Amino acid sequence: MLAASPRSITKRSLQPQTQTQPQRTRSNGLNRVFAAAVVNRQFCDMLLKNPREALKNGYLGETFTLTSEEWELIASIHAETLSDLARQVYTLGTAD
Repeated sequence: MLAASPRSITKRSLQPQTQTQPQRTRSNGLNRVFAAAVVNRQFCDMLLKNPREALKNGYLGETFTLTSEEWELIASIHAETLSDLARQVYTLGTAD
């Protein structure tokens, strides 16, 4: 492992890097969908096998507040794992 010499560290290299592209924010409802899938295997399995039914039924009696775009996005994805679903939601949801 190479260590940086004190001379190679500049003021510019210590400044935080800013993003050049704006990030699309996710709704709280979408975050809740993934949180429910992480903590409950049965909900996760339903989300992967029948996302429309999982979203319609909600989790522990609570429904998810999603935009129509988020609802259709999740419903249109065919994923085998939760991580694959999350990747596709991120990839497809940020494509313009």
